[in-house]
Amino acid sequence: LAKYAGVQFGEPVWFKAGAQIFSEGGLNYFGNPSLIHAKSILAILACQVLLMGAVEAYRVNGGPLGEDLDLLHPGEAFDPLGLADDPDTFAELKVKEIKNGRLAMFSMLGYY
Repeated sequence: LAKYAGVQFGEPVWFKAGAQIFSEGGLNYFGNPSLIHAKSILAILACQVLLMGAVEAYRVNGGPLGEDLDLLHPGEAFDPLGLADDPDTFAELKVKEIKNGRLAMFSMLGYY
C-alpha cells in the first residue's frame, strides 16, 4: 500500500505493528486517522471480546450449519476427504486434533 497507494504505515514489519497502539498518537487502521483511530488497548480488547462473543454465540445457537450437528465439533461443514464418514474414526480424529492443538500451544511456550 505504501508503494502503490501512497499510504504510509508507522511500522513496516508485521510483528511490530501491534506495538503502535502504545505510541503517543495511537494506531490508525489503514493509515487513515478518520477511519479507526485506536488509542486504548482496553477498548480494542473489549471490541474483540464483543465481536468474537457474538460470532461464537451465533455458531453455538445453530448458525448457518443448522441444528443437527455437534455444536462443539461441526465436522460436516467442511470434509472434502470424507474423514467423518465412519463415526468411530471421526471421534478418534477429533481427539487427535485437540491433542495436536494443545501440544502446539504448549510448544509455543518454548519458542518464546
